[in-house]
Amino acid sequence: MSTPGTVRWGILGPGRIARAVVPDFVHVDGAELVAVASRSAERAQAFADDLGVPRAHGSYAELLAADDVDVVYIATPHPQHHALALAAIAAGKAVLVEKTFTATTAGAEEVVAAARAARVFVMEAMWTRFQPAVVAARALVDDGAIGEVRQVQADLGVERPFDPADRMFDPAQGGGALLDLGVYVVSFAQYFLGTPDRVVAHGSLTSTGVDAEAGLLLGYDDGRVATLLATLRHHTPGAARIQGTTGWIEVPPRFHHPGSVVLHRRGAEPEVITRPATGGGYAHELVEVTEAVAAGRTESAVMPLDDTLAVQRVLGEALDQLGVHLAEDPEVLA
Repeated sequence: MSTPGTVRWGILGPGRIARAVVPDFVHVDGAELVAVASRSAERAQAFADDLGVPRAHGSYAELLAADDVDVVYIATPHPQHHALALAAIAAGKAVLVEKTFTATTAGAEEVVAAARAARVFVMEAMWTRFQPAVVAARALVDDGAIGEVRQVQADLGVERPFDPADRMFDPAQGGGALLDLGVYVVSFAQYFLGTPDRVVAHGSLTSTGVDAEAGLLLGYDDGRVATLLATLRHHTPGAARIQGTTGWIEVPPRFHHPGSVVLHRRGAEPEVITRPATGGGYAHELVEVTEAVAAGRTESAVMPLDDTLAVQRVLGEALDQLGVHLAEDPEVLA
C-alpha cells in the first residue's frame, strides 16, 4: 500500500541504464517504484524479479494505462523516446526521459509542445546537472568566482569495437557518438555558456552511417566559445574546464559525474571542492522529479525544457553537418 502523498513511478524499458537507476530509489523520499514494462513480458518480469519491482507489464501501453503510476521513466533507445513520451503525456503521466531526449530535433519540439499544452511535467534525465560537484561549480560561477565565463572545453570518449549489430552503431536505434556521449559535452557547455549562435562540426562516420567521432565548435556572437569532443574510437580523459576572466574551474574525469571540482583563481592556490554523489549518482535527478511532481510543477528549473531543446538543436545541426540521418520510431507502441 502506497503512503499518501507518495509519487509512484513506472519504468519503460528494462535495460542497462534502468538497472543502474533503480537502486537509487532507496535514497528518494516520497518516491515508490511500482512497475516496469517491456514489449517482452519475460524481460519485464526478469527485471522485476532481479530488482524487487512489484509489478511487470508485457506492454508499454498497459503500464501507461495504470492508475497507480504518476510518473514514468523512459529508458528505451533514443528513437523510442518520442512516441513513448507523447503517449505518457496523453495519459497524464509526468515523464523523465533518458538522454538524449529524442532522436531528432523535430521530435523533441513535438514532445515539449505537447508537455506544455497539457501542463504535464517532463524533464530530460541529464544527471550531470544534478551532481553535487557540478552544482558546486555552478554556484561558484554564479558567485563570480572566476569572473565572466568565456570558454568551455569538454571531452568524452570510449573505445567501442565496431559491430554493426550493436545498438551504438545502429542508426535505427539512434546509434553514434553524439547522441550517446556528445549530449554530455553539449549539455555541459550549454549549462555554463548558454545557447550558441552557431555550430561547426567535423568527424567521421561508420559504414552503418552513424558518427564514430565528432569535434564541435560552438560559437557565440560576443566571441565566447566551446570546444567539445566525443568519440567511440578511443578512450579520452573525460575532463572539462570552465574558463573565466579571473580563473577557471577544472572538472576532473569523468566530468559528467565528478566527485569534486578544482577552483583556480588568479593569485591563489588551487582549491579542491569535494561533493560526492548519493548512491550511484542518479538519486539527485530522481529527487528533482519527485519533488516537482509532488509540488505540481511542470518543469525543472535546473534542466528546463528550453535547455533540452537548445541541446537537441545543437546535436541535430552537428549530425546534419556530418551527414547522419536519424528518425524516430513510430512503431514502439505497436
